[in-house]
Amino acid sequence: MPRGRYSLHDTHDHTPLGEEHFHCAPGPSGWRYVSQTTTPSGDHAGSVDLAIDELGRPIRLELHAGGWQVRGAAIDGVTWVRTDPAGEQATEGNAPAHAFTGTSPAFLVATARLLRLTPASPATRVRLVRFTDPVLAPLTVDQSWALLKTETHATDNGPLSVDEYQVTDLNTGEQHAVHLAGDVVLAAPGIELEHLESPPSAFA
Repeated sequence: MPRGRYSLHDTHDHTPLGEEHFHCAPGPSGWRYVSQTTTPSGDHAGSVDLAIDELGRPIRLELHAGGWQVRGAAIDGVTWVRTDPAGEQATEGNAPAHAFTGTSPAFLVATARLLRLTPASPATRVRLVRFTDPVLAPLTVDQSWALLKTETHATDNGPLSVDEYQVTDLNTGEQHAVHLAGDVVLAAPGIELEHLESPPSAFA
């Protein structure tokens, strides 16, 4: 069960946004990721609880940030309920999308698992609902994912397979690289792996 810590920063000016302390593990029904986020000063900022099935579809998502809460799942596309800080109003949303995304590294792993690309696969388009910080407002985004290469690196714990993806925002044309090792993000825009207590889990 990988357990560790990511640092998060603004992708434009590299302003520190805080840290995400996580643990994740594959299971008989898929994969689950749980984390707590903190501010740069160390105060609690929110949490992420994401479970996907063996095909990579989100079967449960619960986000907390800025007093807001979102719960969602893959139902008729994706469906979610967003609750305000006072808990007085809950708004339900639905979109013809494949999955969710957001600031957490968990969503990069989940999207890669959903697409199951190989280096020979053509670039694949995916529609996602992004929950933006700090109020978890939903925004539908279209991306293109391509697996550029897979490399194996020698480590103290044995060989480590690293996948390099090229992700394109189809609304802006902006491209960036995402490096994954199993269910851990090694590097991505705004995300740095600072500490890892155990090796990444490999998906079957």
